[in-house]
Amino acid sequence: MAAVTAAAVSTSAAAAVTKASPSPAHCFLPCPPRTRAAHQRGLLLRAQVSTTDAAAVAAAPAKKEKISKKHDEGVVTNKYRPKEPYVGKCLLNTKITADDAPGETWHMVFSTEGEIPYREGQSIGVIADGVDKNGKPHKLRLYSIASSALGDFGDSKTVSLCVKRLVYTNDQGEIVKGVCSNFLCDLKPGSDVKITGPVGKEMLMPKDPNANIIMLATGTGIAPFRSFLWKMFFEKYDDYKFNGLAWLFLGVPTSSSLLYKEEFDKMKAKAPENFRVDYAVSREQTNAQGEKMYIQTRMAEYKEELWELLKKDNTYVYMCGLKGMEKGIDDIMVSLAAKDGIDWADYKKQLKKGEQWNVEVY
Repeated sequence: MAAVTAAAVSTSAAAAVTKASPSPAHCFLPCPPRTRAAHQRGLLLRAQVSTTDAAAVAAAPAKKEKISKKHDEGVVTNKYRPKEPYVGKCLLNTKITADDAPGETWHMVFSTEGEIPYREGQSIGVIADGVDKNGKPHKLRLYSIASSALGDFGDSKTVSLCVKRLVYTNDQGEIVKGVCSNFLCDLKPGSDVKITGPVGKEMLMPKDPNANIIMLATGTGIAPFRSFLWKMFFEKYDDYKFNGLAWLFLGVPTSSSLLYKEEFDKMKAKAPENFRVDYAVSREQTNAQGEKMYIQTRMAEYKEELWELLKKDNTYVYMCGLKGMEKGIDDIMVSLAAKDGIDWADYKKQLKKGEQWNVEVY
């Protein structure tokens, strides 16, 4: 406040000097003594202001560096860009939904030779072969990585994706195929793949091995959680052993659309105290009120338990999939929070600020 007041006095003094006489730079005669004295007082005040400002800066507390709760040390981003992508090869590409499922989803593995050092929760970009209608290269499409940092083969030299083939009918009745998803789903082993990235820090895993990690996924939004769960339950590390609770909610339209169910069954058998999985199959299941079983409908069955977990400092929520799921989950939490006199919107902001509420939806 002192610095601001002094600055105001200095400005007034300088204005008085200007009004009383021409600027010294334009005087043909020596400045009158009174004007010279006022000018000197202005210089003195400015010197005092500078000294006060410097003292204020010196006295200001250093900004405390935020310590992340996630495994983000040394995370690499954008090593490869669209103009100079990494060219890997397709090693494996297999359909992981049944023939009667509404749509196809494929699991694919690409070679990286260790040149794309990604982490669980990151994404990569893929540029489809060919050109668009304007004769330009196709734009990249981002996909969440579906493998742990070690990769499906455990040698840190591969990256995996979970991709749904996009096919739909437009307003004109024409069948439209998504360029990149169809390119990927049609890949044959040995084919080249142009890869960019890795990108993203929002979905990185928490550092705390005793954390409660609630994972909410619809369809191929399961990808980052498969990467989490492989690290937690299928791999061994000297510096990481998961001892917390991993609770997965996965929403799909039909049971023939369930993704990686056999893997999750093995994890459940291996660590029943640390892993829970609940499915929401919307076209086949209903709740007690006869409502279709969406992910938020399934979560509502455990709402009290989920709310108790959300009040803990070591609980982290990760959400990946269709954008509409977030509102349904908010609707559940509003009334639960209100019972404890908490405004859910404000509380969710706090969770986000503390890296405990992480969302990647589309």
